Amino acid sequence: KMMFLYKSALREIETQMNIVKDEFKVMYNYDLIDHIETRIKEPKSIIKKMEKKKYEKTYMNLIENINDVAGIRIVCNLKDDIFFVKDLVKQIPGIQIIKEKDYITNPKKSGYSSYHIILEVPVKLTSKTVFVKCEMQIMTLAMNFWANFEHKLKYKTDKNINKKASKELVSCAKMITRFDDKMARNGNIG
Repeated sequence: KMMFLYKSALREIETQMNIVKDEFKVMYNYDLIDHIETRIKEPKSIIKKMEKKKYEKTYMNLIENINDVAGIRIVCNLKDDIFFVKDLVKQIPGIQIIKEKDYITNPKKSGYSSYHIILEVPVKLTSKTVFVKCEMQIMTLAMNFWANFEHKLKYKTDKNINKKASKELVSCAKMITRFDDKMARNGNIG
């Protein structure tokens, strides 16, 4: 039942963001959003995260403390578009912003760069409206490429990343930031 609520919340916010994407393409002839990805965290990943954070494995702890069970990634072409999209998200009726983290202005030590928003999305059921948490990540195509690569390296393999490889990842992240900055200065890529 809980996964149904998370999936419904994702469907709701994804629909809203696809409307924004299509509006900018049709009305302004501008690709504000390149693409949208969604995912629901696997139960084993949820349990692993709860263990890592030392939460007792209860539904209440899951609902209150795990903010990224449902995730949506908005991928833009240009860095400036990220902040524009962020401001548009804040204007969607019914959406409540719980928390924001700007990893673009202040990238993580690993080099990861993105804008994160924890949202509460209204899911209208027949008997009531339930607010469900979703994590939104807004990033450029280049940031998305790096984030996917780093995630596969660090989390989807059994190998530990050594210091040299870690430094190389940070170096690549810095190159991607320079690329994004250059594209922003030069205007639209396409």
